[in-house]
Amino acid sequence: MIGIFDSGIGGVTVFKKIIEKIPNGHFVYYSDSINNPYGDKSRDELINIVDNIVNKLINLGVKVIVIACNTASYVCKDYLRNKYKNTIFIAIEPAYKMVYDNNFNGKTLVMATKGTIENEKFLALYHKYDNHKTILLPCISLADLIEQNGNVMDYLNKNLKEYKDIDNVVLGCTHYPLIKNEISKVLGNVEFYDGSDGVSRELVKQLNDNKIKYNYDKLEISFIDSSNNLDKEKRFYEILNK
Repeated sequence: MIGIFDSGIGGVTVFKKIIEKIPNGHFVYYSDSINNPYGDKSRDELINIVDNIVNKLINLGVKVIVIACNTASYVCKDYLRNKYKNTIFIAIEPAYKMVYDNNFNGKTLVMATKGTIENEKFLALYHKYDNHKTILLPCISLADLIEQNGNVMDYLNKNLKEYKDIDNVVLGCTHYPLIKNEISKVLGNVEFYDGSDGVSRELVKQLNDNKIKYNYDKLEISFIDSSNNLDKEKRFYEILNK
């Protein structure tokens, strides 16, 4: 069984891409909405939160875990890999290198949580591939607004209005692909980049390399929400279209 966790339902954007590649897998998705958002947590606080989730997933029989949250990936992946050596962790990253590969000369806006923008590992990635036409925008409280299914247009109009000449938008939080249409209404015809395809390809590679079975007779999904919110589960399956 493959485990996937996020600070809420945002990781469903990653999960959809995974199901495209593993249509008959057995999955458990953990939505940690009670601790959403992750981006404003201290390192020690976030590690403690994530460690508890990983323990729960392992106790359910999970062998491979996808960290479908950019902030948690940067802050926690090394800790988790060192502590749980018999578990494979696949960590998502903001797709900034994709801009370098596909549209290096384009003006780029990186939208991410404050925790991701300020993380030294992300900054190392950014400086390695910086095209000197990039704006890093910490989108404080946006993930939580999306999680709560709130009205994001007021937020976007207020915070994106000065970036009308952007060519590329890197969605550095797994919640943000859920509002691509709304972002396009403000910024116009931009090219979006996110890490879901890369993490899904890495997952399949790791499963094959480690000879872990992942193709079954049918798709099976278990959904867990830390706040036991039935509306979260309903919305999860609506987005997943399952």
